[in-house]
Amino acid sequence: MAKTAVVALGGNAITREFEEGDVYQQFANTRRALVGIADMAEMGYHIAITHGNGPQVGNALIRVEETRKMVPPVPLGVLVADLSGGMGYMIEQTMQNKLRARNVRRHVVTLLAQVIVDKDDPSIHDPSKFVGPFYEQEQVEELVSTRGYVIKKDSTRGYRRVVPSPIPKRIVEEEVIRDLVRSGVIVITCGGGGIPVYVEEDHRLEGIDGVVDKDRASAILAHAIGAEELYILTAVEKVAINFGTRLQKDLDHLTVEQARTLLQAGEFPAGSMGPKIQAAVDFLETGGTRAMIGAVEQLPAMLNGENGTEITATRKNRPKRS
Repeated sequence: MAKTAVVALGGNAITREFEEGDVYQQFANTRRALVGIADMAEMGYHIAITHGNGPQVGNALIRVEETRKMVPPVPLGVLVADLSGGMGYMIEQTMQNKLRARNVRRHVVTLLAQVIVDKDDPSIHDPSKFVGPFYEQEQVEELVSTRGYVIKKDSTRGYRRVVPSPIPKRIVEEEVIRDLVRSGVIVITCGGGGIPVYVEEDHRLEGIDGVVDKDRASAILAHAIGAEELYILTAVEKVAINFGTRLQKDLDHLTVEQARTLLQAGEFPAGSMGPKIQAAVDFLETGGTRAMIGAVEQLPAMLNGENGTEITATRKNRPKRS
């Protein structure tokens, strides 16, 4: 039987650092980013693709700020949905073109995903995820009083809005996604981590003005659709300890136990590698077989075990999938 995999593209795979990030650059980057996923499709993998939207949602929030006096502002949850559709279109069309060029007959579809979170998640009451433009200190008081923003200092670079980033619990559309993937359709979903929602007491869904971590959502998705493998693609080729120092050591392999120990020791920062390691651990502890973290352009090599960092559960502790 064909293997099932979730491939999580970082937002920087579509808009690279130090680029302006116009549509032409985003399409060019998308074409480069999908080479390895096209290989997987040709190999017969059942595939769901997720993607980040950090650079893109930052630009969208700047547009909201700059046009506030001209048109009604768009809330963050709706911006995430907008970008899921727009970025999904770029990925979908690019994948269709790549498969057509290889004479591979596979359907590709983009599906918006609402991701259920706990309405009492601590991050909702004490948000810490930086989004959008920088502000001067003298602007902060007015933004807090007139718009209700929560603003904190972002290192030495200035002041920025912070929003909730609650832990994902379940994907509303998971059964539809699972059925499509099992039928061979390549599904692009959970864009930007998905659209965060919570469930009211009367079972209604309500949106949250926040963001969900794309990698944590990808792990939830992978479990929901019965994926054996999870690929988290980022800007570095391997997970490393002592990152950025002369003692840096790149890692070829980690067990879940080793990954959890290093995570708890603070080796992987919350703002960068931490969520990726946690996502891999979550996935493997709920029945996944193999998680890989590495650079987007190295996915073809990662499929052959020639690059990236592989994280696996030990055989005796590997839980059986229900």
